[in-house]
Amino acid sequence: MSGIESPIDVIRRAVRRDRLLETARQLVAIPSRTGEAGGAADRLAEILRADGFQVDRPVAGHPAAPAVVVHLNSAGPGRTLQLDGHVDTVHLPFVAPSVDGDRLTGSGAYDMKSGVAAAVEAMRVLQQTGALQAGSVLFTAHDLHEAPWGLGEQLDRMILDGIAGDAAIVCEPFTTHVPVIGRGSATWKTTLKRPGPPIHEVMRPANEPSVIGAGAELVRQLEQLAHELAKQVDSVAGSASVFIGQIHSGEIYNQYPQECWLEGTRRWLPGTERANVEREFRDLLERVARQTRTAVTVDYRNIRDAFYLDPADPLMAAFQRAHASVHGAPLPTGPKPFVDDGNSFYSLKRIAAVTHGGHGGGAHTLNEWVSIDSLVAAAMTYALTAVEYCKLPPVAR
Repeated sequence: MSGIESPIDVIRRAVRRDRLLETARQLVAIPSRTGEAGGAADRLAEILRADGFQVDRPVAGHPAAPAVVVHLNSAGPGRTLQLDGHVDTVHLPFVAPSVDGDRLTGSGAYDMKSGVAAAVEAMRVLQQTGALQAGSVLFTAHDLHEAPWGLGEQLDRMILDGIAGDAAIVCEPFTTHVPVIGRGSATWKTTLKRPGPPIHEVMRPANEPSVIGAGAELVRQLEQLAHELAKQVDSVAGSASVFIGQIHSGEIYNQYPQECWLEGTRRWLPGTERANVEREFRDLLERVARQTRTAVTVDYRNIRDAFYLDPADPLMAAFQRAHASVHGAPLPTGPKPFVDDGNSFYSLKRIAAVTHGGHGGGAHTLNEWVSIDSLVAAAMTYALTAVEYCKLPPVAR
């Protein structure tokens, strides 16, 4: 890098739109439903090796699709910025990649193979220009992101095994603001059963419990819990909650039903222990089972824990300077409306994580699209954030 050129000028000139697009297109071209992303991870590893990177493939508890890990080191000491993304997609029919003007379409084009491709382009630029003069960049890509087929287990294992930076950019497609707080999330499906066989309503035993009545009691108690949780409020993230999205019972109008099931979500704020949230929910179900004389079971799944990013963290300052250099202004801050892998970085190791990627739409549909120009901007932002952040003094361990 020339001493008279600014990092943004060097990076802007080095990012190649055609190369970035081809990387994204190749990744989208390989079907990779959650749990089945081995082919896409293999192709990503091949692309990185062809670019001269040494690629590691830690299994991280998922031998069907080992993760993809690359370290890019500078000559000087500093911090490590992690660029992280997932290569799995939701379980929908596969849509092949296509390019129409500024739009790349196809399965995972928006969520989030395009973000992975932008991170790869940032790695290439940093490697080729020498713009990274201190610290290091860690690139990671993995499977098992999309719920309910995956619950982040592979990334969680990597973080706990020490495959993590001092800070991270999660390359999810989000561009309106920088999320600084978000609720944790769990899904639940509860089934209430009575012991007897299917029977006509007029033949039912007088002392047999009603699963519909039990379901109604569960709804009543969950609504009471929801009222109490609504008092736990954060001005940015909103309130804690329990939500019922489905309730079903019976086969026909005059058959005494054997079971009733309900399904919904539970969300909580940072500072709340996830284990306590689940324990409270299970205690409520046990109480309803005793009161209604029904057998109650639950499939309770923690999706991600709550999230917080200190607006004063050095990562935020580096990212905002980079974003302003690329876009002309920093981003506002706000809530995280979903859960993503940034929640895992925060909850497991208190690693600061910014969520940022390309602009597009159609996430979790058959009509995903992403702006190619926005991916170019994202790649520049990632690379420049690394230059800014990694030159900070190393974190004491």
